[in-house]
Amino acid sequence: MEILAFGVQADERPLIEKAFEGHHEVRCVGVFLNEDTAPIAAGYEIISTSVNADLGHRVLQTLAAGGTQLIAQRSTGFNNIDLKVAERLGMTVARVSYYSPYSVAEFAWTLAMAVNRRIVRASNRTRDFDFRLDGLLGRDMRGRTAGVLGTGKIGEAFTRIAHGFGMNLLGWDIAENPACVELGMKYVPKDQLLAESDLITLHVPLMPQTQRLIDAAALRTMKDDAILVNSSRGGLIDSAALVAELREGRFTGVGLDVYEAEAGLFFLDKSLEAVEDDTLARLVTFPNVLVTSHQAYYTVDAVGQIIDATVQNVLDYKAGRRSENVLVPRS
Repeated sequence: MEILAFGVQADERPLIEKAFEGHHEVRCVGVFLNEDTAPIAAGYEIISTSVNADLGHRVLQTLAAGGTQLIAQRSTGFNNIDLKVAERLGMTVARVSYYSPYSVAEFAWTLAMAVNRRIVRASNRTRDFDFRLDGLLGRDMRGRTAGVLGTGKIGEAFTRIAHGFGMNLLGWDIAENPACVELGMKYVPKDQLLAESDLITLHVPLMPQTQRLIDAAALRTMKDDAILVNSSRGGLIDSAALVAELREGRFTGVGLDVYEAEAGLFFLDKSLEAVEDDTLARLVTFPNVLVTSHQAYYTVDAVGQIIDATVQNVLDYKAGRRSENVLVPRS
């Protein structure tokens, strides 16, 4: 049986092909799954998709009509999949429920420190042999307050690093993480966390309850010199409201590895095209904003775990087994 994998990056291809070796043939394509590319899957019982795939009702109907029965998504998030439609069509859907939380937590810290210490600006200057320090003044993290929204595996990993910096720790979640409490974290209401934190990081899943968790009101609650980092899902932040606050000169720095309208942009080369997204175009012009293209998970360790779990999801499906990764079981 041949499996079709959509949205495969060049670095991922040899890893995916090697992981499936001895199990199934796999065809890797660089295009992302959407309404235009869905017909490519005709005849494939099993497909694998990336986090920015469009798995809305139209795409799912096309896939089902073409014979697809299993969708194995190579990510933890699944807000891009219409699970009710998939179930109605008799399709099985699986995801990767776990991979290295350190990859995302360490990258979130990379963004935080890069905007705090003006690393990008400093690097660009020295390339032009400009070695002035004007505008590069940062601040120590020790003794300041880190606010962690979402204290699951990734939030805990971020908290451990913050504890190593000697920071005060505030947390917000539906349930307290004992490991974070042991590190000295104090759980408080969201507004209190936003008002008191010098560094705010988002590690919650995107769902209706968390859509635009950081809206205009939340942004106004934050300190004028706060650092905001989002390495979770773009839809957690109201991007237009963020631009409005940045135009007022607020925030020491903002690090975004995700963007609410990133589908159709991130993972693609748009350098020779006109930028149609005015909000994103404005965001990248602010000197205190650093935008990266959803790469926090992108380490050999995490990607390897994601691929291994995807292979196991396929093997479980063929064997009729059900694991914690299954979102819509086999009918």
